Amino acid sequence: MFQNILPIIRSILQLFEKFLLLFKVVLIRATPYLNRKRKLDMSYRAWDFNRYSSLELCAYEINDKNIQGSVAELGVFQGDFAAKINELFPNRKLYLFDTFEGFEIKDIKIDSEKGHRTQGHNVDFSKTSEEAVLKKMLFVKNCEIRKGYFPDTVNGLEDTFAFVSIDADLYKPIYEGLCYFYPRLSVGGYIFVHDYNNLLFTGAKDAVRQFSIEKGVNYFPLSDDGGTAIFAR
Repeated sequence: MFQNILPIIRSILQLFEKFLLLFKVVLIRATPYLNRKRKLDMSYRAWDFNRYSSLELCAYEINDKNIQGSVAELGVFQGDFAAKINELFPNRKLYLFDTFEGFEIKDIKIDSEKGHRTQGHNVDFSKTSEEAVLKKMLFVKNCEIRKGYFPDTVNGLEDTFAFVSIDADLYKPIYEGLCYFYPRLSVGGYIFVHDYNNLLFTGAKDAVRQFSIEKGVNYFPLSDDGGTAIFAR
């Protein structure tokens, strides 16, 4: 009987998918043939599922192959993505780079001079704090806050990295972040640069492309909510 109902169910799902496409929403399968349980809450950040799913897959590759290095995020805001990094890398140091006060005026000025958009939505990036971010961390003892203007906040830091998230939105901190982290990225590691294909922060694409050309390294454009660019070594 089920075999008779199955085509009807598929037809209903196809119609539902077509309806969702009107709102630029698609249904995806969450890599069902891995033969392992995924460390991924299917309801978590559903609107940005591709990025969180890709983070989990990259974390598995890094941990399974024992790629050496710490992990980091530049542009932490309220710590949601950083919390997932912390959860997926339970035995690694997590550096959290942010002003915790919003954008630096001088960085906004640089984007403006280059003709980039910098504030295409109404998020107030100063609505955060170190304390609020750390409360979201499962392995809080692994975390080290680096508060202030990047790259000044790397002073005295001697480390290598297996995974880095750059979510700084603006041209200069993204470019400076790539210049700092990529040479320190272990072979087998990854850098996620958020907002590469986000028309709300167009300096991100400029920074990624300039770095790519200057260093002769390639990247992969992920089809997630903000259009992340992924560098691998």
